[in-house]
Amino acid sequence: MVINFLGEGIVMRVAGFSEAGGPEVLRILEVPTPEAGVGEVRVRVKAAGVQPFDLAVREGWTPPYLASPPPFPRVPGNEFAGVIDQVGDGVSGFAVGDEVMGNSVLGSYSEFVVAPVANVVAKPEGMPWEVAGAFPAAVMTPHIALEDLRVGEGDALLVHAAAGGVGAVAVQMAKIAGATVIGTASEGNHEYLRSLGAVPVLYGDGLADRVRAVAPHGIDAALDGAGGHALEVSLELVKDRDRIVTLVEHGRAGELGIRVTSKEKRSIARVAEAARWYADGRLALNLKGVYPWTRAADAHRQVATGHGRGKVVLVMD
Repeated sequence: MVINFLGEGIVMRVAGFSEAGGPEVLRILEVPTPEAGVGEVRVRVKAAGVQPFDLAVREGWTPPYLASPPPFPRVPGNEFAGVIDQVGDGVSGFAVGDEVMGNSVLGSYSEFVVAPVANVVAKPEGMPWEVAGAFPAAVMTPHIALEDLRVGEGDALLVHAAAGGVGAVAVQMAKIAGATVIGTASEGNHEYLRSLGAVPVLYGDGLADRVRAVAPHGIDAALDGAGGHALEVSLELVKDRDRIVTLVEHGRAGELGIRVTSKEKRSIARVAEAARWYADGRLALNLKGVYPWTRAADAHRQVATGHGRGKVVLVMD
């Protein structure tokens, strides 16, 4: 069922919600179709990535960069790929018909999304739409994290949750930078990590000793995508706490003297660089779930499990 929140006028369909709650609150709704303003482009969306961030928004969380909670209905999603169909005044470098991917402030689970031109980049030729839709956020976080960690030639980097969407990209980016990567994961993901160039290590009790066994010269930096015991192991193995980034234990970062990724460092230039690596065959993005956008609730349920390799994406019809 499509719910119309306008009655009349130019509308578009979105996968959104009119009250916070579980996955079941997501519905196909009709809302006003946005227009590109000065310095903006409007994109007909082909695919949109699904992240844990989106689940928190659906449950009622307001991102800290918003002054107040957005009105209902709310539409999750802050990464997308599609075709530009409208260009605002003052835009150069892009035209109607260009295939792009980018970031938005929510609203990507939509037929159309408007974004500043500074937030979009050309989609590499040959990149499937479903990969492009999940690409911007998947590469932004690890790109910032590895910069913050100062990962470079000869470093030994420990990546926790290395088979996940962010972890697997971090492994590949660190290899591009010349680092040796030790990745923690369940045994079923070890062959996958080897294919990415990482040395796999099993989670659980004795983790620190297993890491020492494969990295006898020590660990220079750690990217924590798991928290809990994994973070404790990072604190034990990395001497310089300024070279530990956690993606999950934000509340403890200050007291522990470790890092979280900086929102101020988000830039489409990072996505553009990663897109060049993708085009060169040095970076791949694995998808663990591809859903039609009418099944956004099911996509959220899969993300909530925390299991699987790579990203979940919605494909628009």
